[in-house]
Amino acid sequence: MLDDMTMYKGIITENYVANQLKANGIDLLYWKGNRHSKVDFLITTKDDGIIPIEVKAEEHTQSKSLKVYDELYHPKYMIRISLKDFGYNPETKIKSIPLYATFLIKNLMNKFLC
Repeated sequence: MLDDMTMYKGIITENYVANQLKANGIDLLYWKGNRHSKVDFLITTKDDGIIPIEVKAEEHTQSKSLKVYDELYHPKYMIRISLKDFGYNPETKIKSIPLYATFLIKNLMNKFLC
């Protein structure tokens, strides 16, 4: 494993996010669509309903699975956790949360610009 850590970057990043969500009392749920689409986590909010979360270990953040989920279920917004800074794209309805701020997810969900 120590020879090529980049091979495990995605797994380690998803595990980190799972631990942060669980530490905030958020149940760990996921969605699997067809054989090519899955959403890493689903969270339920009182005001916004079910919100999908996708985790990316890099700045490259193409979100094909979020697009599929959006087309099927039309969530109010979606969250992508990655190395990118905070942001919101109204066209894609994706809120960006930097990986380092995952521990704030419960507070950020309702305060983020929709």
